[in-house]
Amino acid sequence: MGSHHRPRAYRRVRTAVGVLAASALLASCAGAGGTGADDDTLNVLMVNNPQMQELRKLTAEHFTAETGVKVNFTVLPENDVRDKLSQDFANQAGQYDVATLSNYETPIYARNGWLRSLTPYAEADEDFDQEDVLPSVRQSLSGPDGEVYAQPFYGESSFLMYRKDVFAEKGLRMPAHPTWHQVARLAERADGAEPGMRGICLRGLPGWGELAAPLTSMVNTFGGTWFDHDWKARLDGPGSGFREATEFYVKLVRAHGQAGAAQSGYAECLNNMTQGKSAMWYDATAGAGSLEAADSPVRGKIGYVPAPVEKTRSSGWLYTWAWGLQKSSEKPDKAWEFISWASGKEYERLVGEESGWADVPAGKRASTYRIPEYRRAAGAFSEVTREAIVRADPRDPGVQRRPAPGVQFVGIPEFPDLGTKVTQEISSAIAGRRSTDEALRNAQRLAEVVARDYEGREAQ
Repeated sequence: MGSHHRPRAYRRVRTAVGVLAASALLASCAGAGGTGADDDTLNVLMVNNPQMQELRKLTAEHFTAETGVKVNFTVLPENDVRDKLSQDFANQAGQYDVATLSNYETPIYARNGWLRSLTPYAEADEDFDQEDVLPSVRQSLSGPDGEVYAQPFYGESSFLMYRKDVFAEKGLRMPAHPTWHQVARLAERADGAEPGMRGICLRGLPGWGELAAPLTSMVNTFGGTWFDHDWKARLDGPGSGFREATEFYVKLVRAHGQAGAAQSGYAECLNNMTQGKSAMWYDATAGAGSLEAADSPVRGKIGYVPAPVEKTRSSGWLYTWAWGLQKSSEKPDKAWEFISWASGKEYERLVGEESGWADVPAGKRASTYRIPEYRRAAGAFSEVTREAIVRADPRDPGVQRRPAPGVQFVGIPEFPDLGTKVTQEISSAIAGRRSTDEALRNAQRLAEVVARDYEGREAQ
């Protein structure tokens, strides 16, 4: 796509949005204290994932050059972004106009009135094509009123990545649909296959969006759950799939996982896999784009298979990082210009042509999977990713009915605090500072406190 296509699209977007929200624009000018440089500046808070960093690099030359809107980015690790989000948006402080939200926060924030609905903007913007966004992703970013409150930057599920060349050298065979017990045996045999290489990388860093994500997807397929349909906490006790999964996870990462596992999150495991320090990695499908990037030393060496299972047919999670517009922002129209660019088809083409098609932030639009250049570049992982996203079922991810939606999280406001505290316990077990028994006993007590506030309530 040549740059000559883009200015015309922006003129259409700006005209549509300007007609739609002229009153909001006037209020914005008045609220900002008249004209000035700051009127054309947006403050954006986002997580420090590689795809976001790429967007930051491309913004000034492309978005700002064509719209005149400058963007001040605050880029932080995932846990820090979540802390700032919960403070700024809950108080409607307005420090950030736009922020990266996940499909966990979006419905809750929408219910609380902290986000501006993006449905009117999308409907007025002829270039955006809301219907192109994958239904599972679009629904996960909607509020209880059916309006869309965030637009996706990329969507993801989870899968297992492994070094095809290392497996071939060691005579190891990866099943098309592996179980976790098969993965553990493969990790043992792949340990030390190359100098400094461990069998598998799994997150051990505390955080409801870090360790809790892969662990909870494992809990689901082991037959466990955080809470049963009647809001009883089920993290410990006889026959608890949560206990079985946690014991398995801790044992696996301690025996065959990466050095410093208790401090390893998504970014650290991505680095380990890229640098040849891990033979396998179970994590977000978004990692594949980085592993297959033009400058990746492991490009072309990685195989991709669905998330390992035990008692369920699939176990991949559903997650999206998306752009939400704070309701108190005084620049909603300019914010939509940024959101529609960062979530749009044009941006995907820009990344493909500037940085390589494997780097495209995919997993959100049906049209992405029809682009020949993307299909060629992402052929190793694109179909496995698409299938995982489509098959993920936030309403029914395990073997029992759930009281709230979510595959790798529980969709209640208390979960960030609960998930982080519980993973602090489990991370301590990974680090060897306490037994898994003690960690689970403490985790059960923490969950029971939350459960008391929900017992007797209708499932969400």
